[in-house]
Parts: sequence; C-alpha cells; structure tokens
Amino acid sequence: MLFRTANLSQLDQFDEIIDVRTPSEYAEDHIPGAINCPVFSDEERVIVGTLYKQKSPFEARKVGAAMVAKNIAHHLETRFSGHPKSWRPLIYCWRGGQRSGAMSIILAQVGWAAHKLDGGYKTYRRYVLDQLEALPQKYTWQVICGPTGSGKSRLLSVLAEQGRQVLDLELLAQHRGSVLGRLPELPQPSQKGFDSALLSALQQLDPARPVYVEAESNKIGLITLPPALIVAMHMSDCLIMETPMATRVAGLLEDYQYYIANPELLIAHLQALHRFHGEKQLARWTTLIRADDFATMVGELLTLHYDPSYLRATLKHYVKLPAAKHIRATCLSPEALKEIALTL
Repeated sequence: MLFRTANLSQLDQFDEIIDVRTPSEYAEDHIPGAINCPVFSDEERVIVGTLYKQKSPFEARKVGAAMVAKNIAHHLETRFSGHPKSWRPLIYCWRGGQRSGAMSIILAQVGWAAHKLDGGYKTYRRYVLDQLEALPQKYTWQVICGPTGSGKSRLLSVLAEQGRQVLDLELLAQHRGSVLGRLPELPQPSQKGFDSALLSALQQLDPARPVYVEAESNKIGLITLPPALIVAMHMSDCLIMETPMATRVAGLLEDYQYYIANPELLIAHLQALHRFHGEKQLARWTTLIRADDFATMVGELLTLHYDPSYLRATLKHYVKLPAAKHIRATCLSPEALKEIALTL
C-alpha cells in the first residue's frame, strides 16, 4: 500500500484535508476546513449504485472506476497542479473505503505524502456526537432569560464585543428561535452541519471563564440542540432581562423589518399558531397587519402567545431562575446595552 493512514488526532499535521464524497454529502456536513474534490458527482454515484443493485458489483466497479479516474485526473490538472512535492494531503470519504483509497493511491503514486483518514467521515461524526455529550458540563454557563423581545440576543452581541465569552446558538442555527424566527433567504444548516459548527464554537471556549448563552428550548427551528447542553443550561445560573412592553415591541419591529416589507409572508407564517389561537384571533391579526398596525399586532402576539409560553417553559426548566439577577433594560440601544453589560 503506497499511502498511509491517519486518525482524527492528526488533522493539524496536514497541509490540506480533502473530502472526496459527492457535493451533496459535503454540503450536508464535512470536517472543518476540508475542501471538496469529489471522485463521483451526485449523479454518477446514483448511476453506480443502480448498476450495483440491478446488474452486478463487477459492472458497477467497472463503470465507477472510469468515472473515478476521470474525476481524479481533473483534480490533478486543476486543483492539485501547483502543489510542490512536499504537499501532505489527508483524504477521506464516508467510511474510509474505496473512494478515498483510490484518490490516496494516485496521489501517493505522484509522489505526495498522501494519507487516508481511518474510518472516514463516519468516525468524525461519531467524534462530534461524543464531544457534544461531554463538553457542555465543562463550562460555567450564564443563561440570559427574558420574554421575547426583551433584548437577549442584542445583549449577547454587546457582551461578545466587550470580549466576554458568548455562545450564540441562534446565530449558529440561522434562526431566531420562534415560530416567526425563519430568516429571509437564509436556510438553516443541516443538523450535522450545525453540530460541527457548535462543536467548533465550544472548543474555542475557555472553561476557566463564564460563558453567556441565551435561554433556548431544545429546538431552534428545525435544529435540535444536544441534550447535554440543554441539561447544563437548565442547571446553570440565570440573568433575567426586564424590558417594558413598548420597548420590546419597538425592538421587534426593528429586528423583523423583512416581515413589515412583506406582510403576506407574515400572515402565512402566523398560520402555524392556528391550533393555539383559532380562526377568529388569526383573522384579527391579519386585519391589523393589512392595516399596517404592526405595533398592536406584535403587542397582542406577545401578550397572548409568547409571554405565557415563556413563563411556562422557563419556570419549569431553569432551576436557578428564582435566584437570578434581574436586569432592567428600559432601552435596547447599543449604548444602553453596553452600560448594562459592564455591570455583569
């Protein structure tokens, strides 16, 4: 065997990490920093898989080998053409099998110190899940609580600017964490992609310093948070944002400008609340939206839906909430929040 193997602990020993899986596999998740140089396109993988099942493994390998050779040749002529002899690539596929093996053999034949990752992406994925189970309990969390619109996310941002340690779960999930939390033209990452991004964020934290995080349910949009992180947050010290209703409404109108610009989208997304509030209430909110009375609609939405839901969830789960420090935020401007952050 011309190429050698490596494990996850050796990732930093290589000049480049090469993911040879299909573009769709890579897009779903990949080892941080890896580049995608597929040996099969998505369409080619389907063709080979169909041949394997419907004709024979031999026919599939024969056709697949030609595809792999063509695609590796393309990478040699383009992406790899300028690399010196000293270049050290690490190659992986799904399980560290034939796809990464084929690439590794050819690169080693050229003269590069090519290595194949033991176990491939599957081993990396197991590592991510194991770490997400173990790491959350190593940190001291400061959980920022408060009803919708109280300024939790804004305070997190200010704390980060001041050099505090912050874990912004909604930023990683690309979602504001409520039924109306979908961000315009910005899809959420896959679950696996989120898990990798979360692990990377956790590994950059210093266990000797507190970490500020916003109170969340176990799901942010379509993303599920690791159970170990949820448990750690529920058992941690809390801070409670106390913000007047008028300030909350004004802040939400600023944060959700895209709904004001597209009221029909807001009406459509509110239909998810039909089972909670019924046809009559949704018809009222629709009327208010079409009359451009967003402030009244948001105030009612907070009073009737978000605030009761918040109270039930936080009182039930956050065991140290009764002893929490209360933060009075009469204004959510950056300047006002900077003053508040300095008191924490």
